[in-house]
Amino acid sequence: MNTEFFRDYCLQKKHVEESLPFDDTTLVFKLNKKIFALLSLKDEVKSCNLKCDPEKAMSLRANYSGIIPGYHMNKTHWNTIVFDKDVSDQLIYDLIDHSYQLIFSSFSKKVQTDLNECTNR
Repeated sequence: MNTEFFRDYCLQKKHVEESLPFDDTTLVFKLNKKIFALLSLKDEVKSCNLKCDPEKAMSLRANYSGIIPGYHMNKTHWNTIVFDKDVSDQLIYDLIDHSYQLIFSSFSKKVQTDLNECTNR
């Protein structure tokens, strides 16, 4: 996975903002002020953290050496995906979608409706 492709994919989702709140090597993507993805910009190891359903997270970790418990995150709900291992780009895109949807669905129905209405204007 190329970091620019990852960044572009996250930014094309509705209402996503990016920032560098922690340091100059961790790009954070938020939906309505809630983090759904973090991207490491370090040259040594390219990776990202994505929110994940706990059961799905365990299954992914069992099947891919490039998916491990979330580094510096709640290890039940977050995975770290190491690029250039055994995780395909398509699976990473699917996991970005999954993470984004988990955050979106965590909002109240009113907030979800408001976000959708903002898009339809």
